[in-house]
Amino acid sequence: MKRKILISTGGSGGHVIPAITIYNHLKNTYETLITSDLRGLTYLDKNYNTVVINTPKLNNFFLLPFSLIKILFLTVKSFFILNKNNISILISTGGYMSLPLCIAAKILGIKIFLIEPNMVLGRANKFFLNFSRKLICYSKNLINLPYGVNQKLTIIKPLIRKEYYESNTHLKKNDIFTIIIIGGSQGAKIFDELLNKSFVSIAKDVSLKIIHQTSDKNINYLRNFYSQNNIESKVFSFDHNLNEILKQGDLCITRAGASSLAELSILNIPFIAIPLPSSKDNHQYENAKYYKDQDCCWIIDQNSFDDQKFEKFLLELINKPNDFMIKKNNLQKLNYQNSWNNVNQKILKIIDEN
Repeated sequence: MKRKILISTGGSGGHVIPAITIYNHLKNTYETLITSDLRGLTYLDKNYNTVVINTPKLNNFFLLPFSLIKILFLTVKSFFILNKNNISILISTGGYMSLPLCIAAKILGIKIFLIEPNMVLGRANKFFLNFSRKLICYSKNLINLPYGVNQKLTIIKPLIRKEYYESNTHLKKNDIFTIIIIGGSQGAKIFDELLNKSFVSIAKDVSLKIIHQTSDKNINYLRNFYSQNNIESKVFSFDHNLNEILKQGDLCITRAGASSLAELSILNIPFIAIPLPSSKDNHQYENAKYYKDQDCCWIIDQNSFDDQKFEKFLLELINKPNDFMIKKNNLQKLNYQNSWNNVNQKILKIIDEN
């Protein structure tokens, strides 16, 4: 009889994408279920066996008593879900969404595995670390790791969706230098109002194509902007087949979510990371620094962004691509022997041994 595993996730793609990936690694060996809040359902289609646990945020002082009451109710609900489905292992990808399920799993004596995709240990994962069997992460140098818990660390290659391995050789259809902007489905001012203006200046000297991800509300504005300035472009909001879009690019400009950077890395696409300044514990900067330290990317500080310096840097990068090729080669070295099957075997071994 197959052991039953529940994966707790929700919120942003940074939590849900690792959950989807671990689900697909485990589904053929274990009976697997996913729980998510309403926000996380954006990333989950009907192929996933999903239960909604819509945990509230705890960031509003005035609503805190009501949020705590709801979390208590959801903990009871989680208790019955875990018990009814005979769950023997809970895997949490972190975040406040995991609170009710991790509490219920602890009460029931269910094994808890934590996944930390960022280079900084998240607060929910840190809170439940003492109750967990293993903390699965991507680096032994995890920031904010409490003293004396190193024995719980298990290092794996980043969790990357299978389709990215299957399309790791990207072939372009033309010779136009193509820049992909990944601003996230919520968009970002620096991506939508500053970078595009720089591209107009750069396009006077070199041929450019821009593929730009933005929020729904900015799609028409950006399409019109690029069209009026005679820049070939594709503007979109969310696409489940993002790997097919990324394959068309030479360079990516992106935030620094762990999953986004790992996927660009496996596709061997050099990137400029502009970490979100307000990310908790500055984790986006630390995610990007992991690749910067291995000379695989560039980092630009949003708070000190200078459009003239950016335009000069990008023109030099396109016209004298030596540094660009160094980054590309280092990404290839970084992912040497990184395959879906190798990661799959490591994950199954971690579960089976615990």
